[in-house]
Amino acid sequence: METDRYLDLLKINTELAQRLLVDFIRQEVSRVGLRRAVIGVSGGIDSSVVAYLTAEALGPANVLGLRLPYKTSSQDSLDHAQQVIDALGIAHDSIDITPMVEPLFERFPDMSPTRRGNIMARQRMIVLYDQSAAFDGLVMGTSNKTETLLGYTTLFGDNAAALHPIGDLYKHQVRQLARALGIPAAIIDKPPTADLWPGQTDEGELGTTYDMVDQLLYLLVDRRYTPQEAVDAGFARSFVDRVWETVRRMHFKRRPAPIAKLSQRTIGIDFLYLRDWGT
Repeated sequence: METDRYLDLLKINTELAQRLLVDFIRQEVSRVGLRRAVIGVSGGIDSSVVAYLTAEALGPANVLGLRLPYKTSSQDSLDHAQQVIDALGIAHDSIDITPMVEPLFERFPDMSPTRRGNIMARQRMIVLYDQSAAFDGLVMGTSNKTETLLGYTTLFGDNAAALHPIGDLYKHQVRQLARALGIPAAIIDKPPTADLWPGQTDEGELGTTYDMVDQLLYLLVDRRYTPQEAVDAGFARSFVDRVWETVRRMHFKRRPAPIAKLSQRTIGIDFLYLRDWGT
């Protein structure tokens, strides 16, 4: 199929999206009685977009941006993260996680790159939450809709946050918003990577481009296409089946851990209240 056949369907009103997300951040932070936020600034497009939105919502003085490198982190990532920090004028710090994770890596020398990557992601979140307590701010999530649907996220790592401002934007849409926000082209155009090991890229691990999978996910999720309808729309059967099965298998990452029901009212089943209950 043509890789851009359905990309027009993913176009967003970036001005409206920016206004809605800034209001969302400001409202959700104040709702819990706070006025500050903490964000891990990786030098990638997702964290850059969230940093720009958060600084606009709360003011630069109320945002703490943290660079959290490992010894193999690329210099480009560190430089781009600093570029965002400098452009926004937010409070910042750099904390090397290498001495925090190395003892565990040494204990299990046969550890796979995925295990190592998950440990690094969780260690970064430990630091973010510690600094959120010190800074008195909420931890901002940086996962987008594509990653969340495909489970391309680490439980209690990058998906452990108080808010997920861009969680309903596909990667293609995040790029549109990034351009509208004035984020440097070097950040927008570089291959997306979690920077967990040298040469690692998101699309290399996913086995497809974000533009390709975004088009399919939009039809399956937002338009409620059946897998067969997606095939009829021009996607290869093997690709549709692989993506849709991944979305199904990764659902456990998108929901709180289930609680076994034993009482009349069980949390998450029939004891349900909105986030703003009582405010």
